[in-house]
Amino acid sequence: MKRHLPSQRGFTLIEVMIVVAIVGILAAIAYPSYRDSVLKGRRAQARTALMELLQQQERYMTQNNCYLGFTTSATGVSTASAPSPAADCGGVTATSVPFKNFAGDSLASASYLLSANACPTGTGTGTQRIAECVQVVATPVASRPDPQVNALRITSTGTKDCTGTASTTSPKLCWP
Repeated sequence: MKRHLPSQRGFTLIEVMIVVAIVGILAAIAYPSYRDSVLKGRRAQARTALMELLQQQERYMTQNNCYLGFTTSATGVSTASAPSPAADCGGVTATSVPFKNFAGDSLASASYLLSANACPTGTGTGTQRIAECVQVVATPVASRPDPQVNALRITSTGTKDCTGTASTTSPKLCWP
């Protein structure tokens, strides 16, 4: 009389290793695509924030006959920069910045900080008067770098560009 052993259930080590290898391959393919999608979303959010800031700057210009230059620190604190000289704006100097200074829903989750300054001259050797032209800039926060695009820029005259490697290799990444 033969004795039947109870059948064993489970996976062999080879089967487990095959599954782990397949999951690893899929992850290696999917992660770069995911990362690119996240970067595209952040860039779109930054472009939207820049367009909104430029509209606010135009509104400010109609009220004060000058654009408002400001910088935003890594902590999200914005500091108005007085025009140089203040006479460029009819003596108007702002002590606070009435504009949103980040791209996103909140400063804590922002991937870009916004700033504004006078436009560079066509020769690149100086800047124009802030009363004539403003350049708004979205700079990625240090914890969320974007080396391909880096800072996105647009001027009140309509010039758009970026400071990353894509500015010369594939400018459509900056402003599609």
